[in-house]
Amino acid sequence: MNPSTWAARTLVTELVRAGVRQVVLAPGSRSAPLAHALATASARGDLRLHVRIDERVAAFTALGLARVAGPVAVVTTSGTAAANLHPAVLEASHAGVPLLALTADRPHELRGTGANQTTDQVRLFGSAVRFFADVPAPYGRPGEDGDLRALLARAVAAAVGTRSGDPGPVHLDLAYREPLVPDGDDAWPVPGALEVTEPVRPPEPVLLADGPRTVVVAGDGAGPAARTFAEAAGVPLLAEPSSGARSGPNAVGPYRLLLGRPELGGRVERVVVFGHATLSRPVSALLGGDGVEVMVVAGRDPDWIDAGNRAARVVSAVTAPPSGDGEWLASWQRAAKAAQDAVDAVLAAGPLTGPAVAALVWAARRPGEALVAGSSNPIRDLDLAAAPVLDDGAGPVLANRGLAGIDGTLSTATGVALGSDAPVRALVGDLTFLHDAGGLLVGPLEDRPDLQIVVVNDDGGGIFALLEHGDPAHADRFERVFGTPHGADLAALCAGYGVAHRLVTDAAALRSALAEPVTGRSLLEVPVARAALRDLHARLRAAVDAALG
Repeated sequence: MNPSTWAARTLVTELVRAGVRQVVLAPGSRSAPLAHALATASARGDLRLHVRIDERVAAFTALGLARVAGPVAVVTTSGTAAANLHPAVLEASHAGVPLLALTADRPHELRGTGANQTTDQVRLFGSAVRFFADVPAPYGRPGEDGDLRALLARAVAAAVGTRSGDPGPVHLDLAYREPLVPDGDDAWPVPGALEVTEPVRPPEPVLLADGPRTVVVAGDGAGPAARTFAEAAGVPLLAEPSSGARSGPNAVGPYRLLLGRPELGGRVERVVVFGHATLSRPVSALLGGDGVEVMVVAGRDPDWIDAGNRAARVVSAVTAPPSGDGEWLASWQRAAKAAQDAVDAVLAAGPLTGPAVAALVWAARRPGEALVAGSSNPIRDLDLAAAPVLDDGAGPVLANRGLAGIDGTLSTATGVALGSDAPVRALVGDLTFLHDAGGLLVGPLEDRPDLQIVVVNDDGGGIFALLEHGDPAHADRFERVFGTPHGADLAALCAGYGVAHRLVTDAAALRSALAEPVTGRSLLEVPVARAALRDLHARLRAAVDAALG
């Protein structure tokens, strides 16, 4: 058997032994040894193989799979194919997602010669990966199998964070020489036996001293520990939609409209931060301001999130006295209810808007079904309008908040659906949808997800209308360089990809559509007016201020 085929089979065998059960492949010639080995392993039931023709789509599909199904590999050929993985690798790095980027390469004797599809792939992803290896083309020397097995064990352990507590992407650049197709018999390597175990490092909780007026901020990926701590400490919980903690009696819904009030946000003396809290400017201002003690709970991670550079303490775990200042919590709870009622009233009184759609999508969540929220306005609309419930039994809310980019969102949602084997709903804006429209292409030989995409279509970049750039002083240039209207026909685009399309123009129709089971692939397009966004948010702030006096 030729060395390339045997080495590829060895690598696939070790991936399976290490717990990798999902692989996404983009077709190519130099990666053919891996493609043949993966096809055989898939036919044997050793792993589940997904094929995508677009490498960026493949990478974000793998990212979505890894969010719910453990370590996942994405395989590409050489050249620009490998470079197209970079956005997903960066997101995986900042979000701590175990993604294995396996890029095929020319053997070393062809590098630097101008050979077709050959570029410098060594450390292509720079510091974004937890582990990198430039693997020479195999030629059948004694001990080659053992070296490859040991390398795979290190790579998977680094991706999962077994030893470091810091999961993330890894990159193996795998050179292969011709022949690149199987020959000889159908023999497969015997799996290795190396076991990599987690170091024994139980976190020691730090006891939070009673006294300072405290709030808990739960950012993306904070998990239920944030809610548990807030309730034990008796303090308000300001939880982002994708935190996994936006529920319970202490959760404050439209908290970003309360942080600027002197009697609430102005009296905060201490903030305990869980997760990646970077969604709203009022929270960023709170964490970056003077006079507020910031404690970051970072688990076992060697790094921690402190965008404001104001953290006073970084701890692995934290515990609290059994009770706090009851009136402090009660004041936030009263304000939260009044603010939520005011927001709900404004949204119900007018036509459909981004926040109104977000509120309906949030209310329609079901057990076992994940919601994937696009960056830009959708995740912020959820943060503003999604009312916390006492016991949230619905599926998880996920978002690519590592770098908060709009790219790859549809592919990520597809990966989540395939990895969880459950229906998924995605809430995205029109630019996010168009940016990853290629993610709708799922070939007839591939598993198809149950995925419903809700597109809030304001024909452009609505979020910029809410930033400084949307001030009327910049109206002469805003529309072209920030608003970016596109005029795309989403229904025609969906028809080309075989995705069911429905136009929804009022709240009753949207509520009815969201109540239907998510089966197959479909899109609900909700047109909204971008020009009214700035006024809507001003009315929401005014309504909350009036409700609180």
